[in-house]
Order: sequence, then structure tokens, then C-alpha cells
Amino acid sequence: MPNQTTRSIENKAVLVTGGAGFIGSHLVDELLVRGASEVVVIDNLFVGNPDNLTDAHAAGKVTLFKDDAEIASSVDAIFEQHDIDLVFNMATKALNYSFTNPANAFATNVNVVLNLLDHQRRGSFESMCHFSTSEVYGSAVYEPMDEAHPRHPTTTYAAGKVAADLAVESYVNMFDIDACIVRPFNNYGPRQNHLPPLAGIIPLTANRILNNGTPEIHGGGTQTRDFVFVTDTVKAALDAFAKLPSGESVNISTDNEVSIDDLIHMICDQLGYSGEILQQPARAADVACHHASNAKLRSLIDFGITPFDEGLSNTLAWYVDRFGDHR
Repeated sequence: MPNQTTRSIENKAVLVTGGAGFIGSHLVDELLVRGASEVVVIDNLFVGNPDNLTDAHAAGKVTLFKDDAEIASSVDAIFEQHDIDLVFNMATKALNYSFTNPANAFATNVNVVLNLLDHQRRGSFESMCHFSTSEVYGSAVYEPMDEAHPRHPTTTYAAGKVAADLAVESYVNMFDIDACIVRPFNNYGPRQNHLPPLAGIIPLTANRILNNGTPEIHGGGTQTRDFVFVTDTVKAALDAFAKLPSGESVNISTDNEVSIDDLIHMICDQLGYSGEILQQPARAADVACHHASNAKLRSLIDFGITPFDEGLSNTLAWYVDRFGDHR
């Protein structure tokens, strides 16, 4: 097991898979703040957007490969052209996509991490931080959900994430590589995709209201989520990466929960919407409850949490500024 305090970002060349996406682009920004010498991004732009990296490109240290980390030869080419020290694996396809193409949603999560792990066991880079998801747990069987909570995926997206986690753990055991897993709960914030069918609930609802649409609640609205502001997630992930033992996982969460019904009404209130809210049938395989424990994270780092009201306000202001209010 490596020393828990030896991993550092400063003066390291870092590969970020999925780095033009929502969380990935914020991670790229923070890597530059922390002194990475170079950040290489591979993103097939399935949901990612090069515009998310506009600020990062200004530093002159970012290279974007518009390519697919599922393709082994594409990953090979990056390691041939760049001397990479660290890898942050964030490549995935949105949860909702698994209802359209369940097999590919599963395969993406597995194939990308296997490509990276095979390079790591051959010595292509030093350390990896793999981004998992709260979806691996399914609905809570006890609260708050800690890292020992059973993994019970309800979608092929989540099942692929479980398989990817197990792949990381098994490669650590088999080949003594240095890799750890961070498990963010429900992220929100600027840059999250707002376009259906792969949009997050907060930007989707904001976009509907700002463009004369009607917000929706699927099912009874009693489903809960543990929402984490995106910049809190990336800072916690990097802080935890410095200390988390190889092969271990850690939740990134607020140790709180918000119901979907309350969330939709909060968005409506903040955007001054007082119209109809459509009640839609419940989504298949929807997780009923997410309320996580972040005790392990807090034992590792000093974790700062943006209050949800504040984070939601900042997020909605970003969408208003970017897309306007056409009501």
C-alpha cells in the first residue's frame, strides 16, 4: 500500500477522461489551480462541450483529444504522445442513456476503466483516481449510506459503474497498482447538461421555466437525493486523492437529503414561477432514497460544503445568465 500522503498534483502531467463534461471540466480547472504542469483531456463530447474548457485553455496547459476512451488505440495514442503521471477517470454516459441503449451504457463504464488499468499495470502512469457514483448503491437499505452499504444497482449504467469499481479493486489486488475510488453523490452546478433526454433535473427544470415550458415531477416526488455542489466535489476528490489508501473508496456527499418535490418547488420559487407543475408517471428503476454518510471523507480531509440554498441560487443564476429568461 502506498504512503497515504505521497500523491500530489503539483508539477504532474494529468490525464482526465471525460474532462470536457460537467464535473470533469471543473476538475480540470482545479487541477490547474493546484499546479498541474499539463492536463490532457480525452472526451468524445457525447454530453461534454469544448466550451466548458474555455477558461482552462487560457492557461496554455490543456490539450483536448476529441476521441473516445472506450477505444484502446485512442488511449494508446495519448500515452505515446504524452508522459502522463496521474489519471482521473470520469468518462461515462449519462444515467438516462441507459434506458435508450442499456448495453452501451454498461460497456462504456467498463471498457474505459479496463483500458486505463491495463496501461497502469504496464507502468504507463503512477496513480489513478476513479470516479464512481452513488447509483452503485441503489436505494438506501439503511441511512446514512456509508461505504459499506451494499452495492445494488438498479440500471445498467449503475451496474457498469459497479463493474468498474470492482475492476479497480481487483487490479489493485492483483498487480499492486496505486488506484483509489471517489464516489460523488448527486452533483449540481454550472455547466451541467440542460438538454433532454440526458439532462440533470436542476438544469432541465430551469431550462423549461426559462423557455416558457412546464416543470415536471415524476412519481410522487418523495424520492430524495444528496445534492453536492460541483466545486465542493472536485476539491474534496483532489484532497481525498492525496490521502486515500490504494484500493479504497470514499463517498463525497453532504450528509443530507432533499426530496424531488421540494427541489422543484425551490427552483420555481427562485425563478419566480407560479404556474402549473406537471405530475408524470414514476420513472422505471428510479432510486427512492439517497442520504449518504461522509464520515470517512471528513476523517481524511477538511470538507467544506456549500449550503444547498446558496449553491442552487448560484447555479440558477448561471443558467439565467447563459440562456436568458424568455418568458
